[in-house]
Amino acid sequence: MKIVIVGCGRVGSTLAENLDGDGHEVIIFDIRTAAFDRLPETFKGAAVRGDGTDEEVLRRSGAQGADIFLALTQGDNRNIMAAQLATESFAIPQVIAKINDPVRAAAYAELGVVTLCRTNIMVDSVATYLNLTMQTGPGIDIPETPGHEHPHPSAPSIENPAFPSAEARTARGPAEPAGRPTVNTSEADAVRARRLGFRRTRG
Repeated sequence: MKIVIVGCGRVGSTLAENLDGDGHEVIIFDIRTAAFDRLPETFKGAAVRGDGTDEEVLRRSGAQGADIFLALTQGDNRNIMAAQLATESFAIPQVIAKINDPVRAAAYAELGVVTLCRTNIMVDSVATYLNLTMQTGPGIDIPETPGHEHPHPSAPSIENPAFPSAEARTARGPAEPAGRPTVNTSEADAVRARRLGFRRTRG
């Protein structure tokens, strides 16, 4: 399989090393050359210094035709942007975006993006080890409807929390400082309520 990984951090580099060792074609991106020092000398895949949220960079580096796309940078914004490109511009069938914020991970899953939430995984692990009764969200949140059938975050009828429409921005008032996208309180509460059925209680 051809597998594209955006982000050569500890998770990305470990996955790249193992997938490469299993004989898969791996292309891994990072904006920092030093990040590739995490890869072993035996790595046979392609290590590309470039922005994984740039469609042209992905295209030139051979992302088209990939079977799996993993967006694993440290930034939620970059990961969701890369995942949208993989789904909408390259039609990659299996796409996962790492989203650290549990509320946004649930919100993006509602919009059809498979999300990996490290926060939920860690909380669940601590709760399990300490035998605590604690409600935790899913580590990997899979949309109820397959991604190619589910409306994407850029669809006209759906507002992407990271990129609100002009009408929504006007209704919400002055823009917030650039940086992490936000989900308004009522939307976050609605998402949280809808997803309670997917949460599990440890204890």
